[in-house]
Amino acid sequence: MNIDAIFNGIVIDHITAGRGMRLYDLLGLDKLDCSVAIIKNVVSSKMGRKDIIKIDADIPINFDAIGYVDPDATINIIRNGVLVEKKTVGLPETLTNVIYCKNPRCITSVEQELDHVFKLTDRKNKIYRCIYCETKATA
Repeated sequence: MNIDAIFNGIVIDHITAGRGMRLYDLLGLDKLDCSVAIIKNVVSSKMGRKDIIKIDADIPINFDAIGYVDPDATINIIRNGVLVEKKTVGLPETLTNVIYCKNPRCITSVEQELDHVFKLTDRKNKIYRCIYCETKATA
């Protein structure tokens, strides 16, 4: 398989195999008007298998969403065909409008303009809780 290099854009690398599509959905990449490549189950000497997402545009990216789905992923910023920045994200302390509270009695289901904010309460088990009603969400 041959996937072309990108000239200006973003490469999300070292995504745990099978999590690429979830990240694609959370980042809303289907709404972009540019080329996006999702490469699944790539052989990796470091990870065994991994997913990669290539975005052929320099767009703002929600790093919290990436950290929520896969805190070990790396983000490579490409400009003029050259890697200019490499970032790691880690597990974010708070998530705002990345995931949504499923509790029908939560204030966020009544107040539509209210942000959905989750706080990391258990780093080891990757458990987040809604700051309004304490409903649990796991990564």
